[in-house]
Amino acid sequence: MKKRAQTFTGQKRKTERNKNSFLFFAFIMFLLPALHSKLYAQAPERISYQAVIRNSSNGLISNQSMGMRISILQGSVNGNAIYVETQTVTSNANGLVSAEIGAGNVVSGSFQNINWGSGPYFIKTETDPAGGNNYSISSTEQLLSVPYALYAKTAASVPGALQHSHYIGEAFGGGVIFHLFFDDTGTEHGLIVATEDQSNAQSYSNVSTTAIGASASSSWNGEANSNAIVAQAGHTNSAAKVCLDLVLNGYNDWYLPSLDELRLLWRSRYLVNRQLSNMSGAFPLPTQGEYWSSTEYGGFSGLFVNYFTGVTNSNLKSTAYRVRAIRAF
Repeated sequence: MKKRAQTFTGQKRKTERNKNSFLFFAFIMFLLPALHSKLYAQAPERISYQAVIRNSSNGLISNQSMGMRISILQGSVNGNAIYVETQTVTSNANGLVSAEIGAGNVVSGSFQNINWGSGPYFIKTETDPAGGNNYSISSTEQLLSVPYALYAKTAASVPGALQHSHYIGEAFGGGVIFHLFFDDTGTEHGLIVATEDQSNAQSYSNVSTTAIGASASSSWNGEANSNAIVAQAGHTNSAAKVCLDLVLNGYNDWYLPSLDELRLLWRSRYLVNRQLSNMSGAFPLPTQGEYWSSTEYGGFSGLFVNYFTGVTNSNLKSTAYRVRAIRAF
């Protein structure tokens, strides 16, 4: 029977064939700190690896002890093995074996000293279904996504690595930081949310049946959207105007967030609300309610985010929703 292998994962791709009649199905998961109380602890020194082993008849090899040799290759599928270990793994009733790469018997190299920023890297596994070291099954897969927690642990030691001077959830710039990024020049930027809602019931705009067009349809540029909304002919009041008119904690450059900016805020609400709950006079984002974005959705509608589910939807511009301003630095 022809030898073959198949890999299932969104993180990597199959790059080399199985070397015997057993079928090999594998996927890799990167271990991240799981408990929020451990969020800033040292990154786990391992990568979780799972595979399903089948025989040449496509039958599962169940409840069987197997020997496995795992190598991390640098540069290519034929690159140097910078780390090698062996393990004994046992399949379950479904033929699934699990291993924690970095926790086996070291043959060569140091898992802790791998510089994950100097890839590409490939993981090669060799398996002996009989449980020894006569490895008859071989598979090599490229890591298309660097194990983030492991990379972050070593990034500070990489010459020229960019380091954030702020953090998500920091009280800064008149509010709380909810997003950080670097531009092409390496300059740090971020988005800051106001410490309170500017309205609990404000329409998108009083001009509710005429489209503004492309100038207010950006999914990411809330400031441009906001300025376009208030510049529309016939405009007198809107969620955008409430934000543009805001002067809060010494800052007057607030605006109504775009859809993407509002969704970024929703994703960071845990850390944001932790900070807001400790700030005098501040009000955390509610667990329920809808917030207007500045992103227009045709002549009659705008886009909003439900802050209970995180779901995006559209509604008539005359609808009254919550408003929370943001600013950028």
